[in-house]
Amino acid sequence: MKQFIKNFKKHQFLFEELVKRDFKKKYKGTVLGMAWSVLSPLLTLLIMRLVFTQFFGRNMPHYTTYLFCGNLIFSYFSESTRQGMSTLLNNANIFTKINVPKYLFVFARNAQCLINFSLTLSVFFVFCILDHVHFTWRFVLLLYPIVLLVLFNVGVSLVLSALFVFFRDIQYLWTVFTQLLMYVSVIFYTLDSFSPTVQKIFLINPIYLYIRYFRLIVLNASIPSLQYHLLLASEALAVFCFGCWIYKKYNHQFLYHV
Repeated sequence: MKQFIKNFKKHQFLFEELVKRDFKKKYKGTVLGMAWSVLSPLLTLLIMRLVFTQFFGRNMPHYTTYLFCGNLIFSYFSESTRQGMSTLLNNANIFTKINVPKYLFVFARNAQCLINFSLTLSVFFVFCILDHVHFTWRFVLLLYPIVLLVLFNVGVSLVLSALFVFFRDIQYLWTVFTQLLMYVSVIFYTLDSFSPTVQKIFLINPIYLYIRYFRLIVLNASIPSLQYHLLLASEALAVFCFGCWIYKKYNHQFLYHV
């Protein structure tokens, strides 16, 4: 850990420049620019709201906020991991010429996604006000799942980016997997009609855990149990540590496959 912090401080300038580059590159050539960070999830939310209220008759209190919670978390996870997956190959022209920690590229890309998430999160809070959601001190606790989700996303991105160097097919498999994951993350439906046993099975999905945490705080004004907090932390740390281990083990092999 000390070596990691030392290396990070040593290459802090490079990290900051990579974040700036990725952020500017994403919106280069667009008319609305950074506004797409907010407009994209809002348009998705609008479509989901229209479909599941008008066509499927979904009607529940604060359903827009309920949808927004799910879409907010899943979109951040999907964008962060999808973009993080190709980070190594996209920056091969840099680390094949200069000896720099390769994880910096993944961290920088995830930092750029975190900025986009922060912008959307601010809009989410505005929606909560418009939807007459009562704000309480418990909203501060949302920092806990956000920090862990960042660690989780970085860990998954580290694993995916390493696999993508050796197996290009992983990008297609991941697209199919995230599509399936969206449907089992309880974004646009509820688990009320499912048995308690089935509801517990959904807890296997880590993305649903983060979505549920947000909904418990925002919509129910209740704090998840200590076991729930420990489960989130253990999963995030386990995935992050596994991603770091992958990079440490295959660090030198990346050069021969990019």
